[in-house]
Amino acid sequence: MSENSRPSGVPEYGPHQVNPEWPPPPAHTPAAPAHRRQRGPAKLLVAVAIVAAAVGGTTAYGVQELTGGTSAGVTASSAAGTDVVPASLKGTVAGVAKAVSPSIVEIKAASSSGSATGSGVIVTEDGEVVTNNHVVAGASQIQVRTNDGKSYSARVVGTDSSKDLALIKLEDASGLKAATLGDSDGVRVGDQVVAIGSPEGLTGTVTSGIVSALDRDVTVSTDESQGQQQQQRGGGWPFEFGGQEFNGDTGGSTTTYKAIQTDASLNPGNSGGALIDMNGAIIGINSAMYAPSGAESSTAGSVGLGFAIPVNTLKADLPDLRAGAGG
Repeated sequence: MSENSRPSGVPEYGPHQVNPEWPPPPAHTPAAPAHRRQRGPAKLLVAVAIVAAAVGGTTAYGVQELTGGTSAGVTASSAAGTDVVPASLKGTVAGVAKAVSPSIVEIKAASSSGSATGSGVIVTEDGEVVTNNHVVAGASQIQVRTNDGKSYSARVVGTDSSKDLALIKLEDASGLKAATLGDSDGVRVGDQVVAIGSPEGLTGTVTSGIVSALDRDVTVSTDESQGQQQQQRGGGWPFEFGGQEFNGDTGGSTTTYKAIQTDASLNPGNSGGALIDMNGAIIGINSAMYAPSGAESSTAGSVGLGFAIPVNTLKADLPDLRAGAGG
């Protein structure tokens, strides 16, 4: 150690003597800490940049899921007034299925013409259920099974054949989980959707896809016996698309409505079930499926062209259905 580095006031020692109480030589202390300080901030800035990129990406994705990918989706979700899907499962098919399946039922309707199996959506805790008119039209007996396996008898409250909608009421029901009705005006082509129903009597079946088109003209029969007759012939849904008839004769009396088109798999028995957005809100009532011309209704399956009545049509019609409208 040099003479210049010795602290003042400290006695001089021989070249081989060291005072153990001396502090560390000041000439050496600045170098190492200064070097460490230069490396530290550089690493920190790099880490923050990586984390910011990850958080930024995650936030953008989360917002996209929470809003349905559009500003209109925010309005739809806000109108619903609830967060249906658990936060940990937001934006997933599993989350939608878990949240909404308890609100979907299987419906079996019987009449002198035959029987029909379809689906329905619970809209009140005391057992109001929305379905398609063609599922329950002309029925003398209706049995409903909920997601937890309980069975109820039901009666028709009101029908609207011009919109292919019907409202039924379960007897002695309480504490059911009502679905959240969304806003179909906020739906856009490309939005992800989930369908839940009972195709071919397979209760609680979940499929998923996207909205593939909007405002499709779908024509269905208004004949009361048509649904049961179709079920007897194999379960097909009577409707017409593009000027051609599929899945059997639609009969002489028909009605046409604007539908949401989806590639989520729909099959006979999904009729009356729910088309759901990724927030868990109902955006449509599944009503029809496309089948290639000439296909037998007993063998026709989904080809990725299904149709649903917009939920806003249902919401506008509910007061009349509750008032006992018929026809």
